[in-house]
Amino acid sequence: MKVSSLTASLMAAALLATAAPAMAQNAAMVNGHAIPSAKVDALIKKSGQPESPELRNRARDMLIDRELIEQDATNRGLLGRDDVQEQLAQARLNVLVAAEFEDYVKNSPTTDDDLRKQYEKIKAQFGNGKEYHAHHILVDKEADAKAIIAKLKAGGNFEEIAKAQSKDKGSGANGGDLDWANPGTYVPEFSAALTGLKKGEVTQTPVKTQFGWHVIRLDDTRDAKIPAFEDVKPQLLEMMMGDQNWQRAKFQAMLKDLREKATIK
Repeated sequence: MKVSSLTASLMAAALLATAAPAMAQNAAMVNGHAIPSAKVDALIKKSGQPESPELRNRARDMLIDRELIEQDATNRGLLGRDDVQEQLAQARLNVLVAAEFEDYVKNSPTTDDDLRKQYEKIKAQFGNGKEYHAHHILVDKEADAKAIIAKLKAGGNFEEIAKAQSKDKGSGANGGDLDWANPGTYVPEFSAALTGLKKGEVTQTPVKTQFGWHVIRLDDTRDAKIPAFEDVKPQLLEMMMGDQNWQRAKFQAMLKDLREKATIK
């Protein structure tokens, strides 16, 4: 049967109309295998960067490269290798363990008692309830620290010496300024020396810590501003979830629950 040109045109148009939505759903076709646009969207979202045409093209190219590698590896039979299968199985297990732990944490929320313990632990760092504003100069050798103390006694400018000689580049650029902090944030040797000073005093002997030798000046003290428990609960939870000891304890609790529910012979 002969098909008229009008009928052929209508059929072609219908086919194109059907194919268009499917093509729009795919970012690319690689040797006949589709890469969905949703995968590009997910990769962009995971990057945390604002979307742009350049970023979309990079994400698309990355997925194309991955698809090419996967196709070539499959065609060459690499999936059949025992070592590859073992690694794939381990990767799958790692993903499942992470998902299981995340779900466990989500469904066994941290109690106020747990958060309160964390809060009290942080409060304890404030020791005497004071914050200290200090300057310091850090050097490698005790002799250099002694020479700096001698310069200061002779009228030397603490800030200028810190800028010129301190190996703590962060505070050194600001004349050795450590800003306000509670003593518990410093290593014990530094904290003990700092809290033993009076306002305006400089340590008369170098203070040794794991970082080197310090010359410390106490500028001022003030009552510590400790926020109320209810005001910092979200931050406390975030801190706990990021703490490796907390994660280990929670993971062990999850395993304990699983073992209690299981039949193990």
